[in-house]
Amino acid sequence: MPEDPPGGRKALAVWGIGVAVYFVAVIFRTSLGVAGLDAADRFHVNASALATFSLLQLLVYAGMQIPVGLMVDRLGTKKVLTLGAVLFTAGQLGFALSPSYGTALAARALLGCGDAMTFISVLRLGTRWFPARRGPLMAQLAGLVGMAGNLVSTLVLAPVLHGVGWTAAFAGSAVAGLVVLVPLVLFLRDHPEGHGPVPRAAGAPGAPGAPGAPGGFVRRQIRESWAEPGTRLGLWVHFTTQFPAMVFLLLWGMPFLVEAQGLSRTTAGGLLTLVVASNMALGLVYGQIVGRRQSARIPLALGTVGLTALLWAAVLVYPGERAPMGLLVALCLVLGGCGPASMIGFDFARPANPAERQGTASGITNMGGFIASMTTLLAVGVLLDATGDDYRIAFSTVFVLEALGVLRILRLRGPALAREAARGRGTVPAGPRPPTGSRRTA
Repeated sequence: MPEDPPGGRKALAVWGIGVAVYFVAVIFRTSLGVAGLDAADRFHVNASALATFSLLQLLVYAGMQIPVGLMVDRLGTKKVLTLGAVLFTAGQLGFALSPSYGTALAARALLGCGDAMTFISVLRLGTRWFPARRGPLMAQLAGLVGMAGNLVSTLVLAPVLHGVGWTAAFAGSAVAGLVVLVPLVLFLRDHPEGHGPVPRAAGAPGAPGAPGAPGGFVRRQIRESWAEPGTRLGLWVHFTTQFPAMVFLLLWGMPFLVEAQGLSRTTAGGLLTLVVASNMALGLVYGQIVGRRQSARIPLALGTVGLTALLWAAVLVYPGERAPMGLLVALCLVLGGCGPASMIGFDFARPANPAERQGTASGITNMGGFIASMTTLLAVGVLLDATGDDYRIAFSTVFVLEALGVLRILRLRGPALAREAARGRGTVPAGPRPPTGSRRTA
């Protein structure tokens, strides 16, 4: 890009349209979290089959991240966001009208496909419309808006669902997708005037009509993004930090609090709301800290992982049948830090890649947390069925994935930070591949 984007009111307006689409996508994504028990009754399924709803949705979401990143880099934000809004709206409506478990699964897969196109597009809007120094804050604000969507699911959709029934609640919520689609089509622009991506020279790799395009473009984007230690570190930070809260909010939090802890649905819903509120508050704090002190990224990420593991362990090993309310509240407050901590992953991938690879690098990073969430969702469901609903054993899988992620972060942080520092000094040009024969750590 020729110079830093100017930001300003117009940038906020355009970015606001994008995050409104993401906001609705998160409402749809997390709607099953408050309807898990209702879904089990409606479709007559056990815990493993219930987990398959969220598992399939996240499988589609994670699998789409690199293709969506490539699409954003190639086609631009507006086209990808528009397609995403159409798909997740159709998925939510299909879920409302599904007469069977199979059709409901297909609807959640369609929803996951559309949802996958939103967050990377919003990140791209932030980098295209705002100065680079605003990057960490804009990313955290986007995450905060997403958590507000989660809050709507908890506070609004749950009582509506129990008041008007399954079909009316889910079909009515699908209208929100149509509402955000209108300003998206009419007013959203990919970038400010004069700040578009620099066209590639004729015949250059990836240029229109160049030999090997688009296949060569795809391979080069993925290869060069993955070659950067910062991209891989971003993926593992996202992997390790995001999934404990995602699993809790997306599906298993409500059953755990109601069935294992003996709380009413109202009280359990309040604790889920506390996770979301904590996330929103901590998102602003993390964004300010990282924006001012880049050295705080690793301590914030690892500190969040450590506190999460400590509180989960305290709840699961607490002597007695149920943990005290104070301990459950503390757990929910700490889980609120998982989302903001996961956004730190993008703050490693962003400076490691030039503007034309931001979508692909963000897609790789964003896969991390959803792969971990998907794995944990399935493991918890399988273990619940195998152990007769022993939540202590089922939720112990959280520690396994956290340990794996911490090991990868510790191994990658040195090369990633050294390369980032060298690039800041101007001794490493933006975006090259490491020299042939250099050691790479996945």
